Amino acid sequence: MRETYGQFRVEGRRFALVVSRTNELVTRQLLSGAVDCLRQHGADENQIEVFWVPGAWELAPVVARLARGGRHAAIVALGALIRGATPHFDYLASAATQRLANVATHSECYVSLGVLTADTLEQALERAGSKAGNHGAKAVLAAIEMADLLDRLDGESD
Repeated sequence: MRETYGQFRVEGRRFALVVSRTNELVTRQLLSGAVDCLRQHGADENQIEVFWVPGAWELAPVVARLARGGRHAAIVALGALIRGATPHFDYLASAATQRLANVATHSECYVSLGVLTADTLEQALERAGSKAGNHGAKAVLAAIEMADLLDRLDGESD
């Protein structure tokens, strides 16, 4: 039985980080974790591009445009949605992730989901690095591994 895994290699690859400005206190921490993770795996400044968007709804169009451009091995969407008193959170969280999933399904490069959904600001901050690990870094780890795996699959012949 043959098993194929992606490796945590960044050489020769570019990564795009698309970050929502909504709940910027949280998203800046997600971004910091993501960039630190890329650097720890050997990426330099020329391999990392950051794109800021107004909110979670705007992540998908920018991710889609970048994916069509073909310059990046992986794109990481970073955002933080925090529940409020109205059902807006539920609609937006569902629609934003669905839009990103649609882009990911139809993209040649890997799209990693680093969008937090939290009930409180405290919970979001915990998941952005204070207690529960940094989900920006976790999304980047998946992106690094999947970019390598997809490259391996492209190189295989039947």
